[in-house]
Amino acid sequence: QVQLVESGGGLVQAGGSLRLSCTRSGGIFRGYAMGWFRQASGKEREFLAAITRSGASTVYADSVKGRFTISRDNAKNTVYLQMNSLKPEDTALYYCAAAGRGLTTTPLEYDYWGQGTQVTVSS
Repeated sequence: QVQLVESGGGLVQAGGSLRLSCTRSGGIFRGYAMGWFRQASGKEREFLAAITRSGASTVYADSVKGRFTISRDNAKNTVYLQMNSLKPEDTALYYCAAAGRGLTTTPLEYDYWGQGTQVTVSS
């Protein structure tokens, strides 16, 4: 079975940076596109970024474009989300997910999800 574990969340001040990591075990890491999502308290789950199996292509939500960068290291079975210029509205539980179908922004098309890591941005 596939298991995803996120890490790197925490408390930062507005304008600061964090790098989230998501490590996968089970299955073949190269065989899945990867994505990052977040869910703030009382809000719907929101797509943030996704990356193809090879890492050659990426897609971002408008809300994070230019501030967040997704990358992957297939040798380490790990996907990253570098978050810069953080804002209080970025406060949420952040999830990584794996999609066997390839690059997608749709939550229902992702097959596996991590447990989430909390990011809190203070003003």
